[in-house]
Amino acid sequence: MKKVLIALLVVLLLAVPASIYIHQWRLANDVSVVQDSLLIEDFPEPPPPRMLYGLVEDSFYTEQYKVARNQNLAAILLAQDVDYPIIHHLAEKSKDVFDVRRIRTGNPYTIFYSKDTLRKPAWFVYEIDHTDYLVMQLSDSLQKIYVDSKPLELVRKAGSGIIESSLWNTAHDNNLNQLLAIELSEIYAWTVDFFGIEKGDNFRVIYDEQYVDSTSIGIDAIHAAHFQHKGRDYYAFRYREDSTFSFFDEEGNSLRKAFLKAPLKFSRISSRFSHSRFHPVLKIRRPHHGVDYAAPSGTPVYAIGDGTVTHRGWDPKGGGNYIRIRHNSVYTTVYMHLQGFAKGIRKGQFVQQSQLIGYVGSTGLSTGPHLDFRVYRNGSAVDPLKIEAPPVDPIAQENMAAYLEYIAPLMDELLNLQQKPLEKPAMDAPVVAAPPQ
Repeated sequence: MKKVLIALLVVLLLAVPASIYIHQWRLANDVSVVQDSLLIEDFPEPPPPRMLYGLVEDSFYTEQYKVARNQNLAAILLAQDVDYPIIHHLAEKSKDVFDVRRIRTGNPYTIFYSKDTLRKPAWFVYEIDHTDYLVMQLSDSLQKIYVDSKPLELVRKAGSGIIESSLWNTAHDNNLNQLLAIELSEIYAWTVDFFGIEKGDNFRVIYDEQYVDSTSIGIDAIHAAHFQHKGRDYYAFRYREDSTFSFFDEEGNSLRKAFLKAPLKFSRISSRFSHSRFHPVLKIRRPHHGVDYAAPSGTPVYAIGDGTVTHRGWDPKGGGNYIRIRHNSVYTTVYMHLQGFAKGIRKGQFVQQSQLIGYVGSTGLSTGPHLDFRVYRNGSAVDPLKIEAPPVDPIAQENMAAYLEYIAPLMDELLNLQQKPLEKPAMDAPVVAAPPQ
């Protein structure tokens, strides 16, 4: 009996280390663990699916087209063998999202086809503009219709140029977006006469450019600019004052001057700005790119801002006696159907804001005494009642220290862009931290 117990004890003493050894060996040589580690290392997470207009591109065949002349939604989809009842339903259902009558010649669109032998059209996507697009599901039952936008990327840029011929050409020659020429002319509309810029005038600018699909689509905002015209320096800094962004100089003065709200003191609006108005004399529909102010004959008409009279006379196209005033390189105003002109008003004369220029009448194609007042911005008619009116007052005294601190780094960046040495203007030291803009 004693020998049996001793034998059992020896077996146990040998078995324990053996079992420990075997367990450790299995852990070190476990095939399943090795396989799992290989799977993790050799097969990473699959990449996300490629998306096109919010749809999984690999799930469809796609073809891109451009809207041909005289093509509408029906013509486009009938050519893709989409049944007319479906097209009609899409057009009706989309009215609250996008008016399909606004589909423009030359705009791109994409058809998504089912990925089978039938290649049945499943989705229609029309690019409204550079960023927005219309999506229509071409199914018989569920028809999703919505407008979405491509991601917009803003890229901070800076540039400068010395003018040789024109601002537009200088931007091009310095590999800058030529739309900067338009933006700068609007910012400096009240301080620089862009019809009189000279060779050697120069500019520097800090701005954000908009990109969609790695393609530039325009200027988002100019943050700071310097324009040297006839040896004089003009600074512009974009800053929020009274909840509105506007441009101010290095001393906090606004770069804008105010327009009068209306060219008459006593009147009522009888017809508004419209792209299609029924003409009371011609009896046809045509654009009316102005505002009509009904007033008695002889009512005084005033210039809404400082400017130069470029035309004074008779308009053979129906405007009767009219005056055209160029206020700056951006804005021009026109006053039509006048009974007569104020004394001394002639072509080439400089007039001041609120100066009497004429009298309400009914000359030309008119059914009664009124003033047809028009505003042109860069040569295109705009609604006089919707002209933006940023503040023209300077930076408030209580905000001046914060403003000066905000523009200080922008000023330094502008100076570093200058092609020739420029003396930095004196600025008072700020005492208050600038608020986030």
